[in-house]
Amino acid sequence: MGNESRNVLKPMDSEQLREYGHRLIDFIADYYKTIESFPVLSQVQPGYLHKLLPDIAPDHPETMDQVLDDVRAKILPGVTHWQSPSFFAYYPANSSVAGFLGEMLSAGLGIMGFSWITSPAATELEMIVLDWLAKLLNLPEQFLSKGNGGGVIQGSSSEAILVVLIAARNKVLRNVRQNALEKLVVYSSDQTHSAFQKTCQIVGIHPENCRVLETDASTNYALRPGLLQEAVSQDLEAGLIPFFLCATVGTTSSAATDPLAELGKIANSNDMWFHVDAAYAESACICPEYRQYIDGVETTDSFSMSAHKWFLTNFDCSLLWVKDQDSLTEALSTNPEYLKNKASQANLVVDFKDWQIPLGRSFRSLKLWMVLRLYGSEALKNYIRNHIKLAKDFEQLVSEDPNFEIVTPRIFSLVCFRLVPAKNDEKKCNNRNRKLLDAVNSSGKLFISHTALSGKIVLRCAIGAPLTEEKHVKEAWKVIQDEASFLLHK
Repeated sequence: MGNESRNVLKPMDSEQLREYGHRLIDFIADYYKTIESFPVLSQVQPGYLHKLLPDIAPDHPETMDQVLDDVRAKILPGVTHWQSPSFFAYYPANSSVAGFLGEMLSAGLGIMGFSWITSPAATELEMIVLDWLAKLLNLPEQFLSKGNGGGVIQGSSSEAILVVLIAARNKVLRNVRQNALEKLVVYSSDQTHSAFQKTCQIVGIHPENCRVLETDASTNYALRPGLLQEAVSQDLEAGLIPFFLCATVGTTSSAATDPLAELGKIANSNDMWFHVDAAYAESACICPEYRQYIDGVETTDSFSMSAHKWFLTNFDCSLLWVKDQDSLTEALSTNPEYLKNKASQANLVVDFKDWQIPLGRSFRSLKLWMVLRLYGSEALKNYIRNHIKLAKDFEQLVSEDPNFEIVTPRIFSLVCFRLVPAKNDEKKCNNRNRKLLDAVNSSGKLFISHTALSGKIVLRCAIGAPLTEEKHVKEAWKVIQDEASFLLHK
């Protein structure tokens, strides 16, 4: 009995939290202080960690020193350092002091904010900060919470697309017979994020009814309205039901921006739900000089951005605005007895559980609130502008080297470039660019990623890490040039 009582787990008390918390903050601060000393892309081999950690969990408590020692020696070598100033791959996944503190505060409070009554501040702060962002983006009033629209925080753009696709499907099936699912048609470009394809699979859209419309260099890989109109007309003639269009501002491959106003006219005239995924680029649109790229947003039904990409808010924090919140709640609402309460029953409050897929939700708005308060909108605008300036500088460096070419015009902070083909041999050129990508990333000095545009292998340099400065961009270009020179003269 005595041994059993000694082995009963006691939660950490406030003083242990204070001690461990200080040490963990110091550890993270030291990590950021020395982040440039790590290879940006982890150089470990698959299965490395299985060789370093035991097969079973410990029976007895270990010390914080033991845990942090293992993080240093065993975990960090297998980490790709997304916050490194030399991380230029994919799109950024911003972390910041303000975002981290908000995340820590949310974790410390440990609340579940699925309905208003479970933590009123969580619901109301989320409504307030999404209204703040909507106003910074100059979104139409229909997207504000004072009417029948409003904003909600999702885990990712994929979840945002899934939520509105379900809402759109249910809305159209209420207006036609319920067994018409096999006639529903969705539209996107071939540059739309693969998350859209996945959500269509989840929602049950028949694969043959997913229209992936081809783009090319003539529109800088933006979706052509004429092509959309042609596809919609053909489907209507075939007795199908066009019901959903997903456009993009800032595609993953090349940051292409679809023409929202023209596409919106087509969607609206055909009673289609029009969603815009602006996960990466919408952060730039808080700057008045970049707001033009979401002109036409008034024609959309829903609009999303990921504050965890380029807005200094730690993952996960994807923002979704809708004009008609009823379309979400009618598709996603559940009301079991154990969740009923007076405020909800009287329709006095918003319950965000009915605006998302899961029931549970953390206090994510704290992160965004702290970012907006501790930095302020003017500093955030200048933060974005600085990254775009650095991308312009990188673009200029590439343009000045005859061995390279810019593949698509740069709009935001993504530069798409490649080694030029010799004697118009595109196959050899693609192989050479793949080899350059591998050589650059294997150096550990920076990390870039790639895509394919019109059959061309293209290198992507996405500038957006919080710590990136001019010197890091210049150093990255020197590594790329050196590796390219070695390849070209082999």
